[in-house]
Amino acid sequence: MSQDFYLDLRRVRKEFGAFIALQDINLGIRQGEFMCFLGPSGCGKTTLLRIIAGLEAQSRGEVWQGGRDISRLPPAQRDYGIVFQSYALFPNLSVADNVGYGLVNRKTPRAEINRRVSELVKLVGLPGSEGKYPSQLSGGQQQRIALARALATSPGLLLLDEPLSALDALERVRLRQEIRALQQKLGVTTIMVTHDQEEALAVADRIVVMNHGVIEQVGTPQAVYREPASPFVADFVGKVNMLPGRVRAGQLETGSLRLLADGADRDVRVYLRPEDVLARPIAEGDPHVFDACIEKIEFLGSYCHVHVASPALAPHRLTVYLSLNYLAEQSLEVGSSLRLRLLQERVKVF
Repeated sequence: MSQDFYLDLRRVRKEFGAFIALQDINLGIRQGEFMCFLGPSGCGKTTLLRIIAGLEAQSRGEVWQGGRDISRLPPAQRDYGIVFQSYALFPNLSVADNVGYGLVNRKTPRAEINRRVSELVKLVGLPGSEGKYPSQLSGGQQQRIALARALATSPGLLLLDEPLSALDALERVRLRQEIRALQQKLGVTTIMVTHDQEEALAVADRIVVMNHGVIEQVGTPQAVYREPASPFVADFVGKVNMLPGRVRAGQLETGSLRLLADGADRDVRVYLRPEDVLARPIAEGDPHVFDACIEKIEFLGSYCHVHVASPALAPHRLTVYLSLNYLAEQSLEVGSSLRLRLLQERVKVF
C-alpha cells in the first residue's frame, strides 16, 4: 500500500449476477482528507461506500485502511463511523443513549460515556438535548445527532451516505457547512456520497466523479469544474454549453467563429461554461466576439441564466450568466441585442 494513503482501494470490482456495478476501482484517500463520491443515481457510489464499510462484499479487489488489509473483515472489526440518509436513530432511545450506543457496546465506563456524549452533543450544536427523543427533533437536528453518534468512538474514518438529501434547501446548506467545519476541526478522514454537484464543490478536498461503475475523474473541485476529463464530467458538474465544431488547419470552427486549436483535423464537441461568455466592453476586431439576441431570461436571484441566439452560432443557442445589476444597468430584456465574447482559454474540446 502506498504510504501516502490512509485508505487504499485496489482493483475493487462488484458484480450483481451479470450486472457490473463497479469496474476495477483504484483510489487512494489521504489521512484527514474530505473526499466526495459524486455521480448520478446508479453510478456505483453508494455500493463503493458500502464495500468500504463492509456492508457489501466486493467480487474481487482489496481495501486497505491505515496499513491494514480490511477487505474481508466484518463491519464491527473496521474502524469507521457512518451516517445514513435516513438518520437511522433508535426512536425508543434518548439522544444521550443514541449518541452513546457504540460506547456502551464497547463496555466503556458510564462516567466516560456521559462525558463523551455531553462533549459531542455540544460539538454538533445541540447542548442540553440529551434527554430528548428523536421524534422531538427536526430533521436537521436528528442528522446532527446521527453525526455525533458516528463520531462517538473516535473512528479513523467517517462515512456519510447522502446525509443531507432528506433536508430542505436552507438546512442542507447550513448543515453541510457545519459538517465541513467539524471535519476540519477533528481532522477525521471523511467520505461523503452525494449526487448534488454544488454540495460536492462546496465541501470536498477532492471529488471522485463516477459514472456506470467507473471513475471518470478524481481532482479538486476547481480542477473537476475547470478541467473536466470527459464530456460526462463537463456536462454533469455544473452547467455547460455544448456546441458542435470542427478542427481544421489549426483552427477550431464552431458556427462562423474561429478559435486556435491543436491536433489533427476532426469533428469535435465544444464545451463552454456560461460564465466564460463575457458581456462587457470589448475591443473592436476581436475574432472571438459575436452579436446575439436575448431570447429568454431565467431569474435566479442575484444573477440570471440568459439564453441567447446568434447568427454566428445558428441554429445553436448559448446560456450565459449575467448579474441582475448588469441587466438593469444596460436595460437588457427579452429581445435586446448584446455583444458577447468567448474566452478562448476556457473552451474545452472533446
